[in-house]
Amino acid sequence: MKKMILLLLYFVVSLYSQTFTKPNFSFKASSAVVDMVVKAGTLYVATDASEVDIFDLRKQKPIKTITIDKIKDFTGDEVDARVFSVDAVKNKILILSQAEQGFGRVYIYENNKLDIVVPVSMSLSIAQAKFLDTDTILLALLSDELVSYDLKSRKINWRVQVSGSRFSNFALDEMKQKVVVADESGDLQIVNTKDGSHVKSLSGQNVDNVFQVDYKNDIIVSAGKDRRVVVYNLKAKSAYYKISNFLIYSVGLSPSAKLVGYSSDENNNITLFKTQTKSVVGRFGGNKMTPTKILFLDEKRLLVSTDNNIINMYIIK
Repeated sequence: MKKMILLLLYFVVSLYSQTFTKPNFSFKASSAVVDMVVKAGTLYVATDASEVDIFDLRKQKPIKTITIDKIKDFTGDEVDARVFSVDAVKNKILILSQAEQGFGRVYIYENNKLDIVVPVSMSLSIAQAKFLDTDTILLALLSDELVSYDLKSRKINWRVQVSGSRFSNFALDEMKQKVVVADESGDLQIVNTKDGSHVKSLSGQNVDNVFQVDYKNDIIVSAGKDRRVVVYNLKAKSAYYKISNFLIYSVGLSPSAKLVGYSSDENNNITLFKTQTKSVVGRFGGNKMTPTKILFLDEKRLLVSTDNNIINMYIIK
């Protein structure tokens, strides 16, 4: 009995004596961060208050803020539109925002001008939007449909139903030839972005809603409501999961896919581990609210955004 108590005390002391790396720098967005992406040394941040903030990563300074139209709520009052996702390619910025009646609208920002390319009149409940190339975007609908959309003709290339569950999140591979789609079922579906054809299903690891996915170097990771962070190795045709003591809201892969970062506890800390050995590399704290995005800049730096306006940058040692 005494030995059991000592072991328990040792476990508790070990748990609370864990050291968490503090942020090396913090970016301050205009409001709560919903999504972020980095292209060519520039950080693009989607917020919940009708704005996209743009930062210079090297100088660690803001460049500009793009403001989109507000919307009217059910009472007729004007309110901020939540920006669901942001992306960039060359001189174009893709902005997906909330619109009236539960639909989405998509803008292209180019040459200091905003152009609505997918209007609310199309009646699409869009949850996520990303570039496939300079003239093609991929839309994900809440109904778990994928839509390939041509920006020049303003027409749909193809539209497919991925599953019968509610959509959660998608991630493109590096070549943007395949996309992995997560939904409430816990299963993942890989789809060809050229024609919408189904490539592969991944199942049996998450048993509840998957909140987020990432896809790099033939490795796919998922963050689940079931407190599992799952690692799928497509080349080796293998998979495993690690259990957390709290819901895992966010997950991210380093560019090489050798490292996984995930939100690992109720204190909004981020844990990093090696995909091959499963060994923990480090734990990163200082996040005040629920993480919304884990984004690796390279193998030594990562950004973490949360439900507030602070984006923390960490150095991985």
